[in-house]
Amino acid sequence: MQSTLFHIPAHLEVGGTGLPLFGLGLLLMAWAVFGGAGFAWAAAQHGMRQAATALALPLLVVGALILWVMPALDDGAGIPIRGYGVMLLVAAAAATWLSIVRGRAVGLDSDTLLALGTDIFIWGLVGARLFYVLEYREQFFRPGMSLTESLAAVVNIAAGGLVVFGSLPTAAIAAWRFASRRGLSLAKIGDCIAPGLLLGLAIGRLGCFLNGCCYGGPCDLPWAVQFPAGSPPAEHHPDLLGGSLPIHPAQLYAAFDAALLAALAVLFTPLARRDGEVFALVLTLHPISRILLEMIRVDEPPALGTPLSISQLISLGLLALAAVLWWWLARQPVRPRAAAGL
Repeated sequence: MQSTLFHIPAHLEVGGTGLPLFGLGLLLMAWAVFGGAGFAWAAAQHGMRQAATALALPLLVVGALILWVMPALDDGAGIPIRGYGVMLLVAAAAATWLSIVRGRAVGLDSDTLLALGTDIFIWGLVGARLFYVLEYREQFFRPGMSLTESLAAVVNIAAGGLVVFGSLPTAAIAAWRFASRRGLSLAKIGDCIAPGLLLGLAIGRLGCFLNGCCYGGPCDLPWAVQFPAGSPPAEHHPDLLGGSLPIHPAQLYAAFDAALLAALAVLFTPLARRDGEVFALVLTLHPISRILLEMIRVDEPPALGTPLSISQLISLGLLALAAVLWWWLARQPVRPRAAAGL
């Protein structure tokens, strides 16, 4: 477990003067210069409207983070760089890279997929965080917490706290809107990005391991792990000597599972007969594996009066949706074999 990797100082010493980095500081100036230059280049290459559609929201979000969110995260030693947040960024980069590689095989250019990946990442992040906040709202709106403290806790995503299934509705809507605006096939886009999403999930689960969340129950297997005192597993499964009891590394199981499913989706691609079948395969296999993994995880209580966790209940709903998708795909025309190489 390595929750905090290091701290970024809030001020930069220049000539004996501490210049602020965040808020109205140097980072905001850099954002204005480089963001403005990038927007101008995109407008010159693709036109003002397309540049605004692709970059306006991400630039505004980054500016808001620098101006308001980052100063709120200063813990006195600076802004902590969390292992979870770093792995989340690596996951987004890896998912986008794989999607670009696969997209080139079907005529989707890198700029299009980069813009799509940005939309999906931002809106998926929003949905995953909102779901977590709603599920564990007592952590964010405790008695005695001011509204500013609550909002700072809500936006502190780098410290952990995302529910993968919460990202599905917002990410799906973002992908649908993107495809509609650009006249692209949503089924083809789904096939293109599905393995990348799983790759990103695999890397993100390594962030869960660093953070100590999404943990499993006690076990005596040779690969059992123990987390330090103060971590969520240690609070749930305390050891008399400090730290946690030996428990299942459920995060690593989930990482391996997602990586394996990503490989299977890539290998299945040339065998798919219709656009959408790769995505349908992922929509079928991932909920099944999640139901099984939730039997090992103990961080989520039973939900809605059932013996199942909220993630297991959502997984059952996704399986039903997958069945409908397979039924619909079976009624679509088979695509030419030459077009199957994602």
